[in-house]
Amino acid sequence: MIRVLLVDDQPLIRSGFRALLDLEDDIEVVAEAADGKEGLALAKQHLPDIVLIDIQMPIVDGIEATRRIAADPALDRVHVVILTNYGLDEYVFNALRAGAAGFLVKDILPEDLLHAVRVAARGDALLAPSITRKLINRYVTQPLHPGADTVLKELTNREREAVVLVAHGLSNDQIADRMVISPLTAKTHINRAMVKLHARDRAHLVVLAYESGLVAPRNR
Repeated sequence: MIRVLLVDDQPLIRSGFRALLDLEDDIEVVAEAADGKEGLALAKQHLPDIVLIDIQMPIVDGIEATRRIAADPALDRVHVVILTNYGLDEYVFNALRAGAAGFLVKDILPEDLLHAVRVAARGDALLAPSITRKLINRYVTQPLHPGADTVLKELTNREREAVVLVAHGLSNDQIADRMVISPLTAKTHINRAMVKLHARDRAHLVVLAYESGLVAPRNR
């Protein structure tokens, strides 16, 4: 059972998402919150698998709530998915940097929302290749930490290659095809890179790849 916490200051949004999610046999909405402070308290109480959280809320916004969840060792199994009204909301990349596993646009199709919840529960990033490119190209014009490339020295060449492909939005199967290896081996390279770079999930790995300069933003 995938346990979900809904955090949004709009009751209609919460009720609509809850009605959809509760219809599924493998998904359960354990609680709802109207702001980030309440959401953080309920996350600690219920330890959900997924927190669907809006960015702009009163008291504590979604980015700060995400940062606090990601920094709490007791919530290390909680995956935060940001809800936004715009595909390129200016706050989205800050939310990813704060520790979000990905983001969804609020007008998402019902079947896509259900798929996204299940993907996030597996620990995979909710970043389609097109969205990844747009976000990175718009918000990351240069590495944020000039010395961050030193941590990349711990990676093998194959791990580096896998990380680059993750940053370009490829799935494990696509990475395996590109590297001419099995999907299991591709997953192993990615998991080892995440451990070495202390990445929380694939979304965090994407952020680190660009911040370190391993992958350069492409102008379009």
